[in-house]
Amino acid sequence: QVLDTKDLQVFKVTVSGQDAKFVFGEKHSFKGTPLEITLPFELRRGQEAIVEISFESSPKSSALQWFTPEQTSGKKHPFLFSQCQ
Repeated sequence: QVLDTKDLQVFKVTVSGQDAKFVFGEKHSFKGTPLEITLPFELRRGQEAIVEISFESSPKSSALQWFTPEQTSGKKHPFLFSQCQ
């Protein structure tokens, strides 16, 4: 599985609670860097998986925006979203 990233530091990836291996591909000047995730198990047709990525963004991370807890409906946690889907 490959996801797009730009100026992120990734610490850990899990898939349905299991640690997954990951590597960054070759960095591109304006497209960013692909994050290649190896699933820790074979995914069957129709099977769902939850991918969790522990990461840190930087001021250079483009198209990422944060809502402060006060800007969210629950007012307890910040919210991160991307415009580069």
